[in-house]
Amino acid sequence: MTNHVTFDYRNFQRWRRPIEVGFWIVLYAVNTIFNSLTSRVDHPGIAAWMPWSWEISSAVTMLLLVPVIIAAMDRWPLRDWRRNLPTHLLASVVVSLAHVVGMIGLRELAYAAAGLRYDFGAWWFNFGYEYLKDVRTYFGVIATVALYRLWLMRWQGEARLLGEPDEGPAVEPIERPERFLVRKLGREFLINASDIEWLQASGNYVNLHVRGRDYPLRATMAGIEERLDPARFVRVHRSYFVNLDYLAEIEPMDSGDARLTLRDGASIACSRRYRAALRERFGAPD
Repeated sequence: MTNHVTFDYRNFQRWRRPIEVGFWIVLYAVNTIFNSLTSRVDHPGIAAWMPWSWEISSAVTMLLLVPVIIAAMDRWPLRDWRRNLPTHLLASVVVSLAHVVGMIGLRELAYAAAGLRYDFGAWWFNFGYEYLKDVRTYFGVIATVALYRLWLMRWQGEARLLGEPDEGPAVEPIERPERFLVRKLGREFLINASDIEWLQASGNYVNLHVRGRDYPLRATMAGIEERLDPARFVRVHRSYFVNLDYLAEIEPMDSGDARLTLRDGASIACSRRYRAALRERFGAPD
């Protein structure tokens, strides 16, 4: 009998970082090859290595700037585009300037190694030309990451609070829900609040950790705190709530904080601010 290994979201998480980094490396490598070949055809009278030095220097510099663009995307989300679009336009100028300076430096090194001198030409004219390409790249990176994250969230599954029915009374309390609705790849299912092992703040979301999976819920920690059963959930950090039913060990730290170990072996930080209250719940001295 053949065993089929399914590449589900949990398996993807193990390889997520190398896959994401590899995507950009492969993308820029392929783009460099095609651009270098095109430049070689467009400039038949120059040394063969020159177009490669142009394209490789540009690709390497821009590849190093991709994390900067993603950081700017996270810092100034384009959901609020009226407020943040001007900031991104300014950031695109800064990124383009860094790109041009970096690629010129690499080209000068390549030319110097060949005993030649690289000439970028008229700075402002050529920078304007480069910026027209870079601004497209800047927003192309943002669009690619946004679409990727949307697809990833649909694959992962997004949690939502159950709303009030259009007719009749609610089946369960809306203020303190016993279940959460999860939408995943076009399907819907329910998870019990008691099955949530811990909650973690993540930007505009709170991740609900259930049996090795994280389901993002669009909420704040302060907002979700009002919805959680205080007899079961306790806040242990500004970014974490834990379900006491899954808490296995409290390890004090010299700093006054603590390290919490859950039944599945996961480790969560407990800040000094919440440590005493947590221990009191178990009737233990601080």
